[in-house]
Amino acid sequence: MVKAITEAQIFACSQSTELAENIAKSYGIPLGNVITSTYSDGEFQPSFEQSIRGARVFIIGSTHPGSDHLMEMLLMLDAAKRASARHITAVMPYFGWARQDRKDKPRVPIAAKLIAKMLETAGATRIITMDLHADQIQGFFERPVDHLFASTIFLPHLKALGLDNLTMASPDMGGSKRAYAYSKTLESDVVICYKQRAKANVISHMELIGDVTGKNVVLVDDMVDTAGTLTKAADVMMEKGAKSVRAICTHPVLSGNAYEKIENSKLEQLIVTDSIPLKQESKKIKVVSCAELFADVMKSVHENKSISSKFLM
Repeated sequence: MVKAITEAQIFACSQSTELAENIAKSYGIPLGNVITSTYSDGEFQPSFEQSIRGARVFIIGSTHPGSDHLMEMLLMLDAAKRASARHITAVMPYFGWARQDRKDKPRVPIAAKLIAKMLETAGATRIITMDLHADQIQGFFERPVDHLFASTIFLPHLKALGLDNLTMASPDMGGSKRAYAYSKTLESDVVICYKQRAKANVISHMELIGDVTGKNVVLVDDMVDTAGTLTKAADVMMEKGAKSVRAICTHPVLSGNAYEKIENSKLEQLIVTDSIPLKQESKKIKVVSCAELFADVMKSVHENKSISSKFLM
């Protein structure tokens, strides 16, 4: 009789190798061996190069664009299922396609729901992710979802800055709940930006609700894509008399000319996590690692311990 493997095993999708290595180091076990073969037409095939029969497997991979990142996660989940892993956890620091969480006009997909079903079909028995674009995405799954909050990382960093006259800010109405949660912990004021879009990623108008005169403002959001909203908000706040403007954004998607916008903006600093690797360095961008947070949660999950202390917001 073959004894089932009880130790956890951690594997990385190629797009998140550095983060996975840091998570495995914090967890205290080596990163598992995966080899990916690529055909000349671009098709690829991941392969676990060690036994995972009966094991609890953690597969780490953010699903930021392009779509190959999502496909690699799906293939690794399927491979783990077919290799008889007992528990298969998809660790997705950034859950991509989450902005398509509803039908905002006729004849469009609800991509976040589709991806949830794809992950489950591929073999995921649990999902661990951080700062979903919309909390209700958890309800798209029939499997357990551990939705972590980057506030457990950002709050100590903000407190260490020692800013006086601190004011938390939301770059849009949808993020007001997040800004209020931070302000409650930090005992600060809150302001909100009201924006109107001409089309996706294009802001036609922005107004500020609240007073920022003489305040050190910190914008908070779940992600930064083109950086148009953040840089516009920073400009508006400085024009309204703010002392300084910083931003904390969990997921640094940073597409298009986002880096250029940030460098040329009135933002003093943009603080992000390493859920997505940066494409280039910037003197204005500070990276705070989420590796220890994920390692702690993964270990608690494996040992069937509570992780409620990681849910500060």
